[in-house]
Amino acid sequence: MAYHQHYHQYQQPAASPPGAADPQFLWGVFQRVDKDRSGAISIQELQSALSNGTWTPFNPETVRLMIAMFDKDHSGTINFQEFSDLWKYVTDWQTTFKSYDRDNSGTIDKHELKTALTSFGYRLSDQFYDLLIRKFDRTGRGNIAFDDFIQCAVVMQTLTNSFRRYDTNQSGWIQLSYEQFLMLVFSMKS
Repeated sequence: MAYHQHYHQYQQPAASPPGAADPQFLWGVFQRVDKDRSGAISIQELQSALSNGTWTPFNPETVRLMIAMFDKDHSGTINFQEFSDLWKYVTDWQTTFKSYDRDNSGTIDKHELKTALTSFGYRLSDQFYDLLIRKFDRTGRGNIAFDDFIQCAVVMQTLTNSFRRYDTNQSGWIQLSYEQFLMLVFSMKS
């Protein structure tokens, strides 16, 4: 991260494309989240503003991953345009999450997670779903909250994209040396 100051001007947002959230509404949300009035939202500001629907803080790792995904200028923060893109991303995931939370519990269990990931195109074993639940269930109750669901999906997509770089014939199988494996793991953007 650069050591120079970033000066952000608060500018009113332009009109939004069809289907997007009202820019005036988003602008108001952005201003409320930007507690230090810097014109950009930090990881800490975003985490304090997000709710996962379970009255617990949003997973800090999920917030970090999302900031990294939408921070196009690599400033460590997100500006209004980046926030608008992030807002759409989160609301799309919220819709997806709710559609797979069949019992309306506010969490996704193993069966619901398997249904969701299968609909995304993944064909994985029950043992793998057990592993995902253990990895992303912060409460130890056998289910995943909304923020952890986002993190799970982002990690799955990141790993899939890394795998595909080596799976040139799209067979679902790759052969790697140990060093290639390390390169694959350490070069993943997260």
